[in-house]
Amino acid sequence: MQNIELINLVNKYLADEVIDLTEDCQELTLVINSADILSVADILKNSPFNFNMLMDICGVDYLHYGLSDWETDSATSIGFARGIERLSKKNLKLIQKDKRYGCIYHLQSLKYNTRIRIKTFLPEQQPVIDSVTEIWNAANWYEREAFDLYGILFNNHPDLRRILTDYGFVHHPFRKDFPLSGYLEMRYDGATSKVIYEPVDIDEREIIPKIFRDDTRYINTSEEVNNE
Repeated sequence: MQNIELINLVNKYLADEVIDLTEDCQELTLVINSADILSVADILKNSPFNFNMLMDICGVDYLHYGLSDWETDSATSIGFARGIERLSKKNLKLIQKDKRYGCIYHLQSLKYNTRIRIKTFLPEQQPVIDSVTEIWNAANWYEREAFDLYGILFNNHPDLRRILTDYGFVHHPFRKDFPLSGYLEMRYDGATSKVIYEPVDIDEREIIPKIFRDDTRYINTSEEVNNE
């Protein structure tokens, strides 16, 4: 099935649900409201779309998306101070808290060898969306992963618990405001034969790479060559 055919089907069957439709890298992305995920997923799985395979569900944190704390042309605008500077106060008012988190679904039609992407946005305070495990069984572990790493909650999930981090892990490590060093560190205590959780004792520090603007080594080398 060609993308033009798929676009026509989307316009015919999902015109009321789709907020935005884009094509990039020969794949379509549908942006919908989180409340419509079950109805849209059900339509896409069945005829005439036949997206019977759920390839992946992933979370996204858009906390810093499109924002920069650096005002310079001589260095990259990201990376240096993320360990200790969560976000400058000047940019806090620009954060879209009603669309902080994204939940992305990647689907494939085995019949037509076609792929499509569904994107929904979730608010900062209550990132909740309905589970699609009743539509695609493979969603079970993908949704648990998004819950574990981003804290996205899936209504009616049969077993929503952590899948990658420990049961005693605090918060969600893929959130942009999660400290790089974490909140807790653990060690095995031989005296008590138990795993002990303690506050992190690592001091957060900013690592800025050195920039050599005038490297005299090359200047001296060029002068020696000219003298010879």
